[in-house]
Amino acid sequence: MKLLKLEIVTPDGVIFDAEVKQVTLPGSEGEFGVLPEHATLVSLLDTGVIVIDQADNSEVAVAINSGYVKVDEEKTTCIVDGAVAISGEDSDLALALEKAKALLKSTEASNTAIASAVSRIERIGKSF
Repeated sequence: MKLLKLEIVTPDGVIFDAEVKQVTLPGSEGEFGVLPEHATLVSLLDTGVIVIDQADNSEVAVAINSGYVKVDEEKTTCIVDGAVAISGEDSDLALALEKAKALLKSTEASNTAIASAVSRIERIGKSF
């Protein structure tokens, strides 16, 4: 199975760096998925949730407020303003959910984008 290297970087440093099966990103023109050997592109990222399907079939969700992504065949790099892990084995989910909601609401994104992202975070929280 082919994997894709994913790196998520904030002003505080790298928060995620691993080989993954796929990643779903909140693009400025809508949500899109990236698989290994994806065509090269650069896109703005909007307020929302990055969903990462890891090699071990677990899922990690990271709330972001804005940024951009560079995708090429071997590596995807997300440069974001702020990020909070909202699911995954090392997160205290209740605290992470509150931080994620605060992060999303602090952005200057449209109310629709914020409402959509907060709704997605709440759905993720209910699944645990």
